[in-house]
Amino acid sequence: MKRFLVIATATILLSAQPAAAQSILRDAETESLFRDMAAPLITAAGLSPRSVDIVLVNDDSINAFVIDGQTVYINAGLLQAADNANEVQGVIAHELGHIADGHVVLGDAGLKPAMGITLLSLVLGIAAMAAGSAEAGAGIMAAGQQAGLGKYLAFSRTVESSADAAAVRYLTSAGITGKGMLTFFKKLQQQEYRYGVENIDPFMQTHPLSGERIAHMSADLEASSAWNKPRDPRLDERLRRVKAKLEGYSMDPARTLRDFPETDTSIQAHYARAYAYHKAGYPQQADAEAAALIKADPNDPYFQEIQGQILLEAGKPKEALAPLRAATQGSGNNPLIATTFGHALIATEDKANYPEAIKVLRVAVGRDDDNPFAWYQLGTAYELTGDAPRAALATAERASMTGDQRTAMQSARYALANIPANTSDWIRAQDIAMAAQNEMDDNPKKYKRKK
Repeated sequence: MKRFLVIATATILLSAQPAAAQSILRDAETESLFRDMAAPLITAAGLSPRSVDIVLVNDDSINAFVIDGQTVYINAGLLQAADNANEVQGVIAHELGHIADGHVVLGDAGLKPAMGITLLSLVLGIAAMAAGSAEAGAGIMAAGQQAGLGKYLAFSRTVESSADAAAVRYLTSAGITGKGMLTFFKKLQQQEYRYGVENIDPFMQTHPLSGERIAHMSADLEASSAWNKPRDPRLDERLRRVKAKLEGYSMDPARTLRDFPETDTSIQAHYARAYAYHKAGYPQQADAEAAALIKADPNDPYFQEIQGQILLEAGKPKEALAPLRAATQGSGNNPLIATTFGHALIATEDKANYPEAIKVLRVAVGRDDDNPFAWYQLGTAYELTGDAPRAALATAERASMTGDQRTAMQSARYALANIPANTSDWIRAQDIAMAAQNEMDDNPKKYKRKK
């Protein structure tokens, strides 16, 4: 049931899998869509659009969650299940309710009482067993665990209801209709019916049942001044494109080609087939689909990006430079696109292209420093130009980001010893070295050298 019904705060779910254990999908066009869909809702929640991230998770279950900080994670399965952008906005509004109301921080408030009941039952059960009543002791422990779980689940349902109410406020304040939120919850309700809602104990769920949630939200959403506002058709079109790209990237190519046959000449169909053919190893067909996209709009940076990406990954980096340079410029130096462009410049193995690669990649990591691949490419460019200290600094950045504190410390110390003192790069190397050393000192067992 969780596969279909959970729209949750990850820390609220005992069985939730951390996003770090799943793969994150990064795509410039998708992230741009997320930003534009979420910005008015983030503002309505009293947060800053610059401080909230919407991240796509490579998971086909219908789920969205927050873990900590101000990041909303949306599973690919949820995106594919949404019929329009307004449905996704409803989900985002709900998750922003968890962030703005501090539900992650309050998670302990729900866990501690439940844990107290469970521990008390263990103590009493063990005492009963010691007194010679093993059956009674086991019964006490089982009852205590059930009571503890029930208390926790009651807290979780309260939190989820609170996030629903917050979502209604944010949608209204942002002037966005709540119709999509209701239609999406009705999809979840249909999943409950499919699996037998009569068999679901509402008191043993992390969330209120979908029918109950719909009933509680409907009146307020329908009374909202934004209820009859039309959906944004531009966002819907962008979502269709992103969904097609996502299917082409993540689904089996045969499935994608069935869903988007050659007779379908829409933009999203060309998108999906371009990825499917590329993934399946049909470069000519992939090139043809990318060319069809460019023909439809020669100045679309995302069409230029996919054309350049296909050429680069087909072993044609020199041919990839023109579309990737245009995509980088047309997207306002989007860091993900710029990273691919920098990679292509390096892959040409032409020394004349290395200085441009360094320039492009420095801008990319400056605008998005949470990109290990960009730091790897920048380090490679520095190494190819003979700048070993800055290559080491780039390695330190990447290692720090991926949790390899030993490599981060060693590389940062090498950079410190060879970069002019008190420059910005020297100061950054110093910061990384100190942070890595502190982490190792605080966790000596974790970083103990193996003999």
